[in-house]
Amino acid sequence: MNATPRDSSALGGAFAKEFASAPSSKARQFFGTDGIRGAVGTPPITPDFVLRLGHAVGRVLKTSQPRPTVLIGKDTRISGYMLESALESGLNSAGVDVVLLGPLPTPGVAYLTRAQRASLGVVISASHNPYGDNGIKFFSASGTKLPDAWELQVEAALAQTPQWAASDQIGKARRLADAAGRYIEFCKSTFSADLSLAGIKIVVDAAHGAAYQIAPKVFHELGADVVAIGCAPDGLNINQGVGATHPQALVDAVQREKAHFGLALDGDADRLQMVDADGRLYNGDELLYLLAADRMACDEHVPGVVGTLMTNLAVERALARRGVKLVRAAVGDRYVLEALQQHQWLLGGEGSGHLLALDKHTTGDGLISALQVLQACVRSGKSLGALLADVQLYPQVLINKRTAPGFDWRSHAPLQAAQAQAVAALGDSGRLLIRASGTEPVLRVMVEAADAAQARHWAQALADTLPAA
Repeated sequence: MNATPRDSSALGGAFAKEFASAPSSKARQFFGTDGIRGAVGTPPITPDFVLRLGHAVGRVLKTSQPRPTVLIGKDTRISGYMLESALESGLNSAGVDVVLLGPLPTPGVAYLTRAQRASLGVVISASHNPYGDNGIKFFSASGTKLPDAWELQVEAALAQTPQWAASDQIGKARRLADAAGRYIEFCKSTFSADLSLAGIKIVVDAAHGAAYQIAPKVFHELGADVVAIGCAPDGLNINQGVGATHPQALVDAVQREKAHFGLALDGDADRLQMVDADGRLYNGDELLYLLAADRMACDEHVPGVVGTLMTNLAVERALARRGVKLVRAAVGDRYVLEALQQHQWLLGGEGSGHLLALDKHTTGDGLISALQVLQACVRSGKSLGALLADVQLYPQVLINKRTAPGFDWRSHAPLQAAQAQAVAALGDSGRLLIRASGTEPVLRVMVEAADAAQARHWAQALADTLPAA
């Protein structure tokens, strides 16, 4: 089911309260909000299931194309080899040709799927999760996430008896030897040709993930003095103590190296966090505002941007002061993309660092997002801190409270009473958000306020009204 974007008027202003569940995926057995993901060796992330999945995907593709071609990329997890071969075999068995890209960022697969005129792109990755997890996600021929209806077609095909291709119709497999080089050139093409990173020292943290070879080259080839960390994968260390989910390693390296900037990606390089010369960390909410403000400084019209239910209220208010509307989508980059397409806007993102600039790429891309931020700094001659002086993030306190399955939190009287008290106490200085997890019996309680102690107090007060699971 598609998410319904939340307009900023429903969440903004003096106080905002939102009762929102995660978009339902109950009609789908295997697909979640970003493909299929789980612990390796536990269904569905097993080689037998992935072989069946590849076959089912191939059968769906064959209903509209006589000889489809599918690109497969992966991150650096040790399980990627096993799942890649299973997926390749399943696709071949349905009569689908396969092009293996090797380790490549998720947005790189999206780009090459479009550039190579392929039928489908597949990424084997669990993004920011530890190495023991893995997953599979898909991109359309145009390099975009596929709709729920397509995923339901695949699940229907999974339930059917396999129909193996005849011996003379079995698919072939080959490698695209220069996949990384093609993607590097694409990333560089999004940086203004009349600007350079010469004289700028940048720490690049690739989380021991898919961009470990690519990320340092992109910035080096644009002139930067690059210090690489998190660029030595061994199959087991992806996202381990480094990357966008562990930014302290980047902060420490920037200060140690006396660098001008630092950037951290996650395991599949679609998330971005950045650090300035002072060691100050900037998240996706702040960087989204910067991208919008930079375009306005170049006299581009920015009618609006898309955030999520979790986007910091300070960003919404800073955008409003510039006459830019913020629309809030459900949490998840696919729902941000849906809202952008609905409004025909270009910029959107999440605090986690998924940022979309649809005139640069069809999907979120940590490298391209970093280049857009650095371009703004070089063009203006200002630091990140100076460009974001108008944004002082409100403290956000999030408490995840496990509840009994089926718990009706919407009609729980103690929670309702506490909400009324929080509304009165916060007034114009904050907002609260309560939403149910879409994957587990957990209620997420978030309070955002100008005063950190007040945010902590009311988040805890609301969580304390909920019965233990």
